[in-house]
Amino acid sequence: MDEFEYCRLLRIETATLRMWVEERWIIPEGLPEEAVFEEADVARGRLILDLVHTMGVNDAGVDVAIDLVDQVHGLRERLRSLMDAIRQQDEDVQRRLLRNIDRGKV
Repeated sequence: MDEFEYCRLLRIETATLRMWVEERWIIPEGLPEEAVFEEADVARGRLILDLVHTMGVNDAGVDVAIDLVDQVHGLRERLRSLMDAIRQQDEDVQRRLLRNIDRGKV
């Protein structure tokens, strides 16, 4: 979706969206004048609105929250990659690795 559709969907002003993009809370695809917003951007926008309007979080707090969300997503992706690598091993190696993980040895 384009900038206009995004702002209409979230019921925000264009200036608000541009500030979010400047702060890198929302990072659309494409060039600034042809920005494309995905469903993940909508979810982030709704989170920002909840943080600011519902919870009263200031800009610094939104920075921290967005950074933490990004870290969690990065960690989930790394964990997914690790599990894929484990699945590619033979069954004995898989069992040993998973057993060590369960024991907290890794």
